Amino acid sequence: MSKAEFEEKLRAVVSAIEGLPIDAGLTARLDEEFPADGEAFKSIEALCHKGIAEGWLCQHEDGGVRYSRPVKPSPETAGFSVDVVKMKDLKGPYHAHPNGEIDMIMPIDKGAKFDGHGAGWCAYEPGSQHYPTVSGGEALILYLLPDGAIDFKAKPPG
Repeated sequence: MSKAEFEEKLRAVVSAIEGLPIDAGLTARLDEEFPADGEAFKSIEALCHKGIAEGWLCQHEDGGVRYSRPVKPSPETAGFSVDVVKMKDLKGPYHAHPNGEIDMIMPIDKGAKFDGHGAGWCAYEPGSQHYPTVSGGEALILYLLPDGAIDFKAKPPG
């Protein structure tokens, strides 16, 4: 039941951003339309915690990162896949975002940050690359990936 509700709540987000460029402007738009202290954000966050407790979210683990992809790209999700990860004071595996990446950051510990960002949204443009890093405690991060595209074979600079 909660997985269906999770997918339904996410459809409101992807419907609001469908067709928009993935850039800093999208971060601002998401923070305005779905603020971290707002009902929609808090509802998705609660469903993430419920999904972990029920075992259908973050059921896999590698290198200290708990993760899952509960939603594959489809027309119902405007072509976005949905990944959820749980990390604590950790630098994750380097990767590239061929089509961009949109992150919903949900600190579990007060002061936890993802790539320097607290609770809210962060959009990475197509072609961007990084080591996903959680500092200051534990956090959940929900990733929206256009067409489910992520490249873990990308090489870090240097």
